[in-house]
Amino acid sequence: MTRRLNLNSDLGESFGPWKMGSDAAMLRIVNSANVACGYHAGDPAVMMKTVALARDNGVSVGAHPGYPDLQGFGRRRMDVAADELEAMLICQIGALQACCRAQGARLTHVKAHGALYNLAGTERKVAEVIARAVQRVDPQLILLAAAASLSVQAARERGLPVVEEIFADRAYLDDGNLVPRAQPNAMIHGAEASLAHVLRMVEEQALVSVNGKRIPVKPDSICVHGDGAEAVATAQALRDGLTQAGYALVAIPELDEK
Repeated sequence: MTRRLNLNSDLGESFGPWKMGSDAAMLRIVNSANVACGYHAGDPAVMMKTVALARDNGVSVGAHPGYPDLQGFGRRRMDVAADELEAMLICQIGALQACCRAQGARLTHVKAHGALYNLAGTERKVAEVIARAVQRVDPQLILLAAAASLSVQAARERGLPVVEEIFADRAYLDDGNLVPRAQPNAMIHGAEASLAHVLRMVEEQALVSVNGKRIPVKPDSICVHGDGAEAVATAQALRDGLTQAGYALVAIPELDEK
């Protein structure tokens, strides 16, 4: 049987007159979009527009909630009490869910953003808050989480559907976490290098660190960040390369369909 994979991107990150990324081009390539919910990026008009573009391209839509940190783009850790963080997540997911309904689309999944995503991979309490918030909004929503992370464990323990994700354009440490962006080797540059990085991980069923260490995983989804200058070229190379390698690229809800 042909193995199914998902190609996703974090989109809808423009804000007012400030533009980021090439959403229209990316939405012609990827299968799923994680749409910023206004806290770390995006605004109501951008959310509505991005959902409509995703709908028109047959792309599944996910909420991409983060810390309330527009200046830091949600990439700075914030000390937020668990109940407050849960409320923030519920509000962001609910806002994107309402945009989907208004545009005749359906919210299918949730992926935390930036510092929140990273913390959920290593801090149990944060992972549990995210899983609980998603489940409270809709227990049918799928959590898109870092492969081999505590976030995956927390979702499974609650019976929440979860899909494990790897990154095409980010390097990994020996413990399976992403190399911090402040370090010079954090990013994978170039479409060909990103494709080789992804093919190695999906074929070996393992995260491959910068030092060559293998951590067994079952990656079903691959993320290309939408804010990079090489994003569109990288996404296209991944779509072409994975298809040529015999993988079927599908939306997140279709990963479990037979």
